[in-house]
Amino acid sequence: MELILNRFKNNKEFITSFLTACYTGMGTGEVFALTWDDIDLDNRVIKINKTVYAKDKEEKGRWYLGTTKTVGSQREVYICDTLYKILLDYKKIKDDYKKQYSKNYKKYVLEEVKNKYGKLVEYKIVESNSRHNKVDMVFTRKDGIYSGTDIVKYPFKIIHHELGIKCRFYDLRGSFATISLRNGCEIKDIAEILGHNRIETTEKYYISSTNNDRKEVNNNLEKAFKINVNDFIL
Repeated sequence: MELILNRFKNNKEFITSFLTACYTGMGTGEVFALTWDDIDLDNRVIKINKTVYAKDKEEKGRWYLGTTKTVGSQREVYICDTLYKILLDYKKIKDDYKKQYSKNYKKYVLEEVKNKYGKLVEYKIVESNSRHNKVDMVFTRKDGIYSGTDIVKYPFKIIHHELGIKCRFYDLRGSFATISLRNGCEIKDIAEILGHNRIETTEKYYISSTNNDRKEVNNNLEKAFKINVNDFIL
């Protein structure tokens, strides 16, 4: 981790999102769907109840919020001491950005999207100064611009080509599971943290010892992290 953190030490948005995934096992869409209302720093809990996604190329720059895949995916995860300090520091930095950019800081609202029967199916994240349905996304640029999961695209190109570490943001979720298991966590607890209804899903897709690609990713990440893996145990 030291290698990656040192390379991006001036990119607080990337570092904080990266470490949030590392310490919680959250999926990519879940991490970048977070709003500040989801993060309870007083009680050290993150509420996971939605995911973010883009729909088509014709709507470039448009991002949508929908519910997680299953009811079981809606969960709360504990904020460990290390992540607490990271998020607290990041919150202060974001508050400073808002003051610095003042009226030029981008603001967003959630616009309801309904199906032909009038049922709410998702929300579109729309730039607006309106106070109605306003939303404060956690991972934005310094000026408040929200770019969904695209915010980590360029950093991961550097991780691949410059640092020589072959992994994707999503791979952090599987590595969280594998490292947790290796350090004594019960698989049922790992499945619950990941939001899986069935333990078999966790075993098959996240900690299968027969998946050579997963093993390679985990080995690469562990070498890059250079930290006490017990810190991953929530």
